[in-house]
Amino acid sequence: MDRFVSHYLLRLDAKGRISVPAPFRAVLARDGFDGLYCCPALDRPALEAGGNALLAEIEQLVSGYPPFSEEREQLATALYGTSETLKMDSEGRVTLTDTLKDHAGIMDAAAFIGLGHKFQIWAPDRFGAQLSEATGKLRALKKRLSDQGAAVNVRGARE
Repeated sequence: MDRFVSHYLLRLDAKGRISVPAPFRAVLARDGFDGLYCCPALDRPALEAGGNALLAEIEQLVSGYPPFSEEREQLATALYGTSETLKMDSEGRVTLTDTLKDHAGIMDAAAFIGLGHKFQIWAPDRFGAQLSEATGKLRALKKRLSDQGAAVNVRGARE
């Protein structure tokens, strides 16, 4: 599989290293990325992580703005200027810098959450709250779509 899927809860070791889940390492290897690209998420207390697929998405987003425009400069600063390329050791562990850990609130454990072409790294308690909020929003969306579908079917049946 070429996508990051599932979720994993892992602990940092005494030296502050954390193992990247083996299925995620396999996706990175197939992607041809040596290490782990990681940056603070722009809109939540989490880290965005991945390889070439994530970098391609960021490049597409940044290049969508005119060269030298303020928006392009801001995106480039936020997405490239705060990023880090973390090297994995032979055991598949990385060391999250203090800057990254502080942004996400990671202390002794982290949740790795697959998002397809990328994954996020969260403090476990913060991810629990995020998941509850996302689930609530999705339930409301499903109901709204279901209600809209029922209305369309009713109108269509009358015509």
